[in-house]
Amino acid sequence: MLIFLVGFMGCGKSYVGRNLAPLLGFDYIDMDKYIEEKEELSIKEIFEQKGENYFREKEKEFIEQLDPTENLIVSTGGGAPCFFNNMQLMNEKGLTIYLNRNKEKTIWRLLKGQYKRPLIANLSAEELEKFYDEKLASRKQFYEQARLHVGDAEVEEIADLIFQHFSPTEATF
Repeated sequence: MLIFLVGFMGCGKSYVGRNLAPLLGFDYIDMDKYIEEKEELSIKEIFEQKGENYFREKEKEFIEQLDPTENLIVSTGGGAPCFFNNMQLMNEKGLTIYLNRNKEKTIWRLLKGQYKRPLIANLSAEELEKFYDEKLASRKQFYEQARLHVGDAEVEEIADLIFQHFSPTEATF
């Protein structure tokens, strides 16, 4: 079974994915890191050299090539669910989980690592908060299509929610 973690940048998708995978006995992959390795460029360099549209195509290709029978947790990029039919495709291929986290914590995490994120690299704290509000408003409709919404749940709580979501006959873990 594929499990896709979706949500705004900085909400903790990579952290949750890395820590959830061993609890479920799944493999883990970070979509952004996978694309960086395949392209031999950082996300920032891909945006600068090839453009955002190119990057979004690579996200789509990544999702399309995934095998739904594989036990894999995928942390997606924050924008991945919002382009093409990616959210629909992820819902068809596996379980989607929306990490709809606390705004203040998310912005704090973004400020700590904003230099790595091309869309926010040069924003002041005030501009970042405005960006967050506007971008989340436009992306929320996609994120909310996820099958599970976990708010600020910790990794162990998310594992419990996944088990509760499936009856014993459906679970393949």
